[in-house]
Amino acid sequence: MATANLVFPLLHPINPRFLHNPSPQRFPLSPNAFSSSSSSLVATRAFNTNEFLGDFGARDPFPAELESGFGEKVIGNVDSEHKILIPNISALSLSQQQCTPISPLQSPMSEEDIQKLVRKVVGWRLLKEEGGFKLQCLWKLRDFKCGVELINRISKVAEHAGHFPSIHLEQPNQVRAELWTASIGGLSMNDFIVAAKIDEIRTSDLAPKKRIWA
Repeated sequence: MATANLVFPLLHPINPRFLHNPSPQRFPLSPNAFSSSSSSLVATRAFNTNEFLGDFGARDPFPAELESGFGEKVIGNVDSEHKILIPNISALSLSQQQCTPISPLQSPMSEEDIQKLVRKVVGWRLLKEEGGFKLQCLWKLRDFKCGVELINRISKVAEHAGHFPSIHLEQPNQVRAELWTASIGGLSMNDFIVAAKIDEIRTSDLAPKKRIWA
């Protein structure tokens, strides 16, 4: 049998009747357990070490607390309904969204919406051509092999998304990618989704090596 001392802050004056008429749901307190010279309420209880967390939890409110009407100051009701909300598509980042089929009858995205979304795709710039808006991104790489490798990585992302950019290997070490939805003659949400997914491709191992001057 082990003995432990539990110390609780004394927030309210102790009513003597609680000392002689303890609640059967609480462990009995001895009148000798209280010290008038201390600001803490000390209770000693003998218990088995295997039941260390057995009788520890919420308490009933004190009479003074009931008289203060503290429960009326709590926001909410006892019958309030609690729901776990799943984020909708607008709350997800572009790279987490999936491309959807585009109807040829669908109008291209407005310039106002385009300007809002282009800020969310790093490294992509907006091109305004006669056929409509396009997204363009350029990569400077270490050499020709790195250019081919980047094109392969972009192709895998595009194939998985189901929306394909136009990719060009320019010069020996530059890759250019352009995105637009040809069926509607402009940009759609799919273009920004794929651009965001391409942004997450690792390219640090393909970048030109920095020269270190002695």
